[in-house]
Amino acid sequence: MKNRPNLSGREDCTQTAIMRGIVPGLPPPDILAAYIIVIFLAIGLHEYAHCKVADAAGDPTPALHGRVTLNLTKHFELSGTIMMFITALSGYGIGWGKAAPINPAKMRNPRWDVFYTVAAGPLSNILQAAIWAMAFRIVMAAAPSLIEQSDFVSALLFFGIRTNLALAFFNLIPFGPLDGHWIVGTFLPEKQRYYWYRFNRQIGMIGLFVAIFVFQAIRNNGGPDVLGLFLDKPINFMFRLLTGINLPL
Repeated sequence: MKNRPNLSGREDCTQTAIMRGIVPGLPPPDILAAYIIVIFLAIGLHEYAHCKVADAAGDPTPALHGRVTLNLTKHFELSGTIMMFITALSGYGIGWGKAAPINPAKMRNPRWDVFYTVAAGPLSNILQAAIWAMAFRIVMAAAPSLIEQSDFVSALLFFGIRTNLALAFFNLIPFGPLDGHWIVGTFLPEKQRYYWYRFNRQIGMIGLFVAIFVFQAIRNNGGPDVLGLFLDKPINFMFRLLTGINLPL
């Protein structure tokens, strides 16, 4: 059971996240199953939240594409899903769901409705992390032996909290296709907003991948974990706030 994430606060816990290392190599089936469940819910509900808020703002585009649905399979695309699992096994889970189709021109208040639509994705992951944390607290109070005895339960709870927090905060980075660049654009004057969005459309995805792999290479060669410098503190703070324990390292 050495690969089981340790939620009781003891050492030798395996970490996971959307963008940072999980179990090196192929994890045991029960841990892999837990990871798949969490990823399916985390990404599917993230994209659903985007579509639902856009629909509520008057934009019919998500509904026309069949995306205002809790059938979460509609929010995935094959290449992004495969990419996520392949890269997760090498240390980073780089992947994506199917982009939410929205048309700001159809919204009642385009500038701020776009902001709410974009923010809904990360907020959905914070909410999911809170729900997983509530389940963790209930299990720890009612049946703490499950955490020690069941690899699946331990992994499911740990991944549910950690992965959703990682997805939320990673998406707030204001670069490329990530939600953060749309949020920043909301607060820019119209001219600067146009150039900001154009810059991110032109080099965003490629630039993001290059940056991530460069950061990973730096870390693998004994350098600082650059991405971790930006993400670890907010993730660790929220993990501690939600669970009452420090994030195991």
